[in-house]
Amino acid sequence: MWTTRWQPFGLGNIWSEMNRLQSEMNRLFDRYGFADGGRRPAPAYPALNLWQDADNLYLEAELPGMELSDLEILVSGGNQLSLKGKREAPSVEKGAWHRQERGYGSFTRSITLPQEVDADKVEAEFQHGVLCVTLPRREGAKPRRIEVKAE
Repeated sequence: MWTTRWQPFGLGNIWSEMNRLQSEMNRLFDRYGFADGGRRPAPAYPALNLWQDADNLYLEAELPGMELSDLEILVSGGNQLSLKGKREAPSVEKGAWHRQERGYGSFTRSITLPQEVDADKVEAEFQHGVLCVTLPRREGAKPRRIEVKAE
């Protein structure tokens, strides 16, 4: 004779469904950055794009409201790039803030570049709140085509 455990109202199925629902909710919150009790991590500032071609690395950084005099670009160690700056908060003399979502104050953003660059040949332009930096790759870091000889 086979014996099975009696589960009134199918409680085994309810608990497995509750566990599945909890797993799905955890996955959803993880995906949108609420895994640590509802606090979202602050995004890296400034937002960057970095890409390369055969000769150069290119970096774009969004810096709306910045002045060129408040910005510093450093290349060190051949493959480290740092952006430093300070964005002043606007002053409201005759009014009250209702919402203030843009960040203000000092910032530093450092990234490791995928290849070493020639720091003496780096060029930068700043137009319409977008910083564009051209970082020439060092000769040793550029790919070389090797000719294979056969006999």
